[in-house]
Parts: sequence; C-alpha cells; structure tokens
Amino acid sequence: MEDVASRLTTRVQITTDGLKAYVEAVEGAFGMDVDSAMLIKLYGTPSHPDTRYSPGVCIGAKSHIVMGTLEPKHINTSYVERQNLTMRMSMRRFTRLTNGFSKKVENHEHMLAIYFLYYNFCRVHQTLRVTLRWNLASQTMFWASKKW
Repeated sequence: MEDVASRLTTRVQITTDGLKAYVEAVEGAFGMDVDSAMLIKLYGTPSHPDTRYSPGVCIGAKSHIVMGTLEPKHINTSYVERQNLTMRMSMRRFTRLTNGFSKKVENHEHMLAIYFLYYNFCRVHQTLRVTLRWNLASQTMFWASKKW
C-alpha cells in the first residue's frame, strides 16, 4: 500500500472489502490524505450441495465510509474485481485447484510483470480495437496537434 501511495500525487478514493487489515494499511500509507470506504458483500448459502467450490450468491452489499468525503455512488470494487478476473483467466497459475504454478514469490512477480507488459502494450482490446499503448499515443498526438 505504501508503494501505491508513493506513486500518487493527488488525493484518491480507495474502496476495499471488509478486511480490517486494509483500514490500517490505507491509513498507514496515506494518512488522512485519502477518501476511503469499505464495501462488504453479503452472500447466501448455495442451494445445491454439489457447488462446494462455488461461491455463494451475493444477496446484497453494505457500504461504510472509513475516512474522507465520498459519494455513495462511487463506492465500488467493480474495476479491481474485473481486473482480477481478467488476470486469473489469462494466467492459469492464479486459478484454484491447479498445480501449474511456482511457489517462489519472485517467479510470481516476474510473471505478473510479463502479463501487464503484454496487457498494456501488446493485447488488442475488444472495445478499443487497438492496444492500450496505441490508444494513449493517438490521444497524445491529438492533444499535441491542437492550437491553444
């Protein structure tokens, strides 16, 4: 968390799940210069016993502002959950019940670096129809060409 805080120059909003350690980590890294909230999802029990590895059905969510001023409509974890799902689907080492991974943290770090390099510079995204890097470069050229 301190690494993230050191890379940011403006006040940000952080939404975490209900793990109490996140409150201490956010406050320790950002101090009071952050808007922070918790989103606690409520799950029901699975209806079939055959689904023991499946998560329960989400039946609701409670939001709680930890510090700062937030608008309730901006309290969500959708973006990071989508990124985690994309990462898990792209790399088998992060799926459950598999033995296709290394136990060395250093190897995981290297694999994540390779994955994000590919994701940001090589992968053609469906909605953009270009790589993220090409999209950024085209926007930069567009704004640089404007006569202010």
